[in-house]
Amino acid sequence: MSLPLPTPLTAYRKYWAHRFGKAPFLPTSRAEMEVLGWDACDIIIVTGDAYVDHPSFGMAIIGRLLEDQGFRVGIIAQPDWQSADAFSVLGKPNLFFGVTAGNMDSMVNRYTSDKRIRSDDAYTPHGEAGKRPDRAVLIYAQRCREAFKEVPIVLGGIEASLRRIAHYDYWSDKVRRSILIDAKADILLYGNAERALVELAHQLAAGKAISDITDLRGTVFIRRGVPDGWTVIDSTSIDTPSATRIEAPINPYDEITPTPANITPESQTKPLTFQPISSRKTDRQKTAIRLPSFAKVSGDPVFYAHTSRLLHLESNPSNARVLIQEHGDRDIWVNPPPIPLTTAEMDYVFELPYARLPHPSYQGANIPAYEMIRFSIIITRGCFGGCTFCSITEHEGRIIQNRSEDSIIQEIETIRDTVTGFTGVISDLGGPTANMYRLHCKSKTIESACRRLSCVYPEICANLNTDHAPLIKLYRRARSLKGIKKIVISSGLRYDLAVESPEYVKELVTHHVGGYLKIAPEHTESAPLSKMMKPGMGTYDKFKRLFDKFSKEAGKEQYLIPYFIAAHPGTTDEDMLNLALWLKRNGFRADQVQAFLPSPMAMATAMYHTGKNPLKAVRRDSETVAIPKGIKARRLHKAFLRYHDPNNWILLRDALRRMGRADLIGNGKQHLIPNYQPAGTGELSEGIRKPTAFTTQHIRNAPNLPKKTPHAARSNPIGKGKPKGRK
Repeated sequence: MSLPLPTPLTAYRKYWAHRFGKAPFLPTSRAEMEVLGWDACDIIIVTGDAYVDHPSFGMAIIGRLLEDQGFRVGIIAQPDWQSADAFSVLGKPNLFFGVTAGNMDSMVNRYTSDKRIRSDDAYTPHGEAGKRPDRAVLIYAQRCREAFKEVPIVLGGIEASLRRIAHYDYWSDKVRRSILIDAKADILLYGNAERALVELAHQLAAGKAISDITDLRGTVFIRRGVPDGWTVIDSTSIDTPSATRIEAPINPYDEITPTPANITPESQTKPLTFQPISSRKTDRQKTAIRLPSFAKVSGDPVFYAHTSRLLHLESNPSNARVLIQEHGDRDIWVNPPPIPLTTAEMDYVFELPYARLPHPSYQGANIPAYEMIRFSIIITRGCFGGCTFCSITEHEGRIIQNRSEDSIIQEIETIRDTVTGFTGVISDLGGPTANMYRLHCKSKTIESACRRLSCVYPEICANLNTDHAPLIKLYRRARSLKGIKKIVISSGLRYDLAVESPEYVKELVTHHVGGYLKIAPEHTESAPLSKMMKPGMGTYDKFKRLFDKFSKEAGKEQYLIPYFIAAHPGTTDEDMLNLALWLKRNGFRADQVQAFLPSPMAMATAMYHTGKNPLKAVRRDSETVAIPKGIKARRLHKAFLRYHDPNNWILLRDALRRMGRADLIGNGKQHLIPNYQPAGTGELSEGIRKPTAFTTQHIRNAPNLPKKTPHAARSNPIGKGKPKGRK
């Protein structure tokens, strides 16, 4: 399928208001607007985060991008949602309200995986909790409509992005409608929506009605009926071959199969040829797949699992088709994903004139998320790992978008020369994953036709370029800059890719580990790993050997921090017991653990809700998945990760006896837990938690994570002291 080239972000004619110039900060009050000479805003962004003018914060990227296009952009950050008053402080926007919950999903931000209310919010001054409502996108959209009924409302950000179709909501334990329907908004932009947003703004500025804008990639809109010229494939039934048949995907690996009628001695001696992509009769750009309706997926878990599989298969921008889902008497139309940004466009976005500071109205208040990323740099977007519990791919896409080396170096120099408090240490060069910089499919033809859910599972695709040389070159150039003392890599490392390049592992371990390196095997047992789409422990062992070897050669005592998830779909009590035994054998004690959090749209969430495996074709009689549901099961799985905590021993003793493993109870080294109970322990349901630093979206996947670092095994193995190599 050939795709029309999108308009480059820098190719648009600037809107007339560009004559006002660039604002030091985007205005948050009428007084600031007056200083800038504005009588109105063209666009107002409403966000659940404090306004930080930094490229790690969504409202800053979107605001500065629209400003550079010539539009006057205002920010309403963390408004009082009890009335519409706070939503009218900047007046009526000329074009639209842009509504986002912020960098994190508001429900994940407020509640733990066990649905407990969190005590703080990393994206708020002083870390204060309660500054944004639950389901912030819905509430903000409602208040915007109350403030100015006729102004279009555009939804965006991760909360809206992951709720673009009917979705399972963990917190209410039910399937909810598309957020576009419930918010009564005009259009939804999913993913990193720079292309759609810029095009939308210019079309609205040219006088086009928002109801007529239906052809933008990466958007969701509401429509009644199907226009002429469209082919709709019905996938609203299962177990009926004629009803569920979907046009077979183009498989670049398939060879044309001879039929008896065309087999001749001559043809048998001819070389094999590949099926040409252009041979399809149906115009995929005018083909839509009708998903099971909201009524079906909300009433039948099997239909929900089927829908989840279809959604994820239609995620490649090069071959994805429009998805349609009925909601009552209306349909939501999900256009194919946006075309990834080019390197030049990535540079453009990240080189916009960010102040790199929180708005002055906060008067220097500590904003924990900003403190975490103020000296870090994003070098990539996207992830092709496909982990089922993670929603990065659904939000940012599977194709890696890279900045140029020069642009990254320029940002390091900007931090060095302009950011107050910089001590010479860059805290991260990364993104969703530390080591996918410039990794890509070797063949554009294969990439454009591929429908794999992961490029690295069950094994690394033979067509994936795993050359880490560009990243090694970037590291070396960056740390050679004057005034740069150290560059630490803090983003999560994909170790199954790293072992493909021992030179990269050596470079990383020798120069860019601050004593500890976090990696995420997530589990040790094959059953849960297969439902996560994660590699087996053999790959972890291979990486650990390289890590230990190169640490020793560098004269450094350094440690790996393995991350694990409790209560993931597909995990049994026996699996968690085996993981606990592995932890003890290897001398790890987890200070903080995290149970699986079913975030909207993730494939693991579909497993959790339905008990079916959407990684395979879903039928009534297809594979079922073991689901550790309920507070008792989840607590037990977390207790196995913290087997060393006396507060968990009563629970674990009962479980081990029930499992027929009482042989693991005793006071010897071969036992998992002792048979005595220290006084004053055993009363807490999950053991004591020690406070640790939170993790932001830049480091790991915000929709699935709380603010505090999840499921991390203690970085200090039992019996070891402080790493000597840490600086």
